[in-house]
Formats: sequence, C-alpha cells, structure tokens
Amino acid sequence: MSRPRFAVLVAIAALVTSLIQVEALFAQTRVPTQPIDPFGQQTTLAAKTIVYLAGQAKWETAFDTLVEAYKTVYAFLDKEKVQHAGPAFTIYIATDDNGFDFQAAVPVATAPKGQPPGDLTVGQSPDGAVYKFVHRGSYDSMTLTYEAIANFFDEKMLEAKDWFIEEYVTDIIKTPDDQLLIYVFVGTK
Repeated sequence: MSRPRFAVLVAIAALVTSLIQVEALFAQTRVPTQPIDPFGQQTTLAAKTIVYLAGQAKWETAFDTLVEAYKTVYAFLDKEKVQHAGPAFTIYIATDDNGFDFQAAVPVATAPKGQPPGDLTVGQSPDGAVYKFVHRGSYDSMTLTYEAIANFFDEKMLEAKDWFIEEYVTDIIKTPDDQLLIYVFVGTK
C-alpha cells in the first residue's frame, strides 16, 4: 500500500473516531425518548376547571418554585376535599431571559365552594389546537426539549401562541427529578 493511500485511510479512521466521540457526547445530553413519544403531534386541548396559584420565578430556581407552588395548591385541595381530575400542569403566561410568569394548576372535578384563600384562584385552562411534545428526564434538561420544539416551529414556519403548558404525567413533587415525564403543549397563532 502506498504512503498517500495509507495517509488517507489514517485520516478517515481519525474522522470516524471523532464522529463516534461526538455521537457519544450527544447521546449523553440527548433527551431520552421512546418510539411511542409524540413529537409535534397535533391535538386539541379541552378547557378544564382548575385551581391554580399564579406566580413568577427565575429560571435558576424554576423547579423549586413550581414544586412549592404545587404543594400550596394540593394542600388547599386536600383540606377542602376537592377531587383532582387529572395531572397537574403549569401554564406559562410570559417568559423572558431572566424568568417567567406562571399558573401552577391542578384540574378539579368540581370547583371548590367559595373563593380559595390568598393567591389561589379558580379558573379555566386554555383550550384549542396545540402541538404535543414529550420530555423525559430532569427538569434542568428541558432546555434541550425546548430547543427541539423551537426548531420544529421554525422548520414548519409556525408562530407559537404567547402561552404554553407543561403537563406533569409523573408527580412533580414526588418523582425523582431525573425520572420526570412531561408533556409540553404549544398552540399556534
């Protein structure tokens, strides 16, 4: 084998090794999904009666802030013996680089009697046509999911509504952070 041909083979081997290392790096940071997970599935949300706590949070403390908000909502519902009617979800009302405004909501079978105390409110969840996405893993790794969602919207030339929803299929309070299963619903204008 001639030296130039050998040099080309060595270069190809180095390139393949580099690609394998890059793929291994991406595999460590990629959101673990399953073949059945919808990504960009069109669906329709029905309005639900909810009890929610409105608030604001910084991105650095997002998960802890949401967990505390849900503890408040669940404590009220348990005290009033109000039956839950599905998984909890966060309605993101506004976001920027520093943080977000949210409603930590729990759907209920029937509205509680009387007005809830403090910052708790009874209302209706958003409804209408949305795209559904799935996130599995820690809350901190949601950034990867949202980057993929943004790319999906860019590729489809869609414009997202001003709100979006994270529905916690697994219990946001009790589930270990790295085992969360979250549906993300994003509507279009």
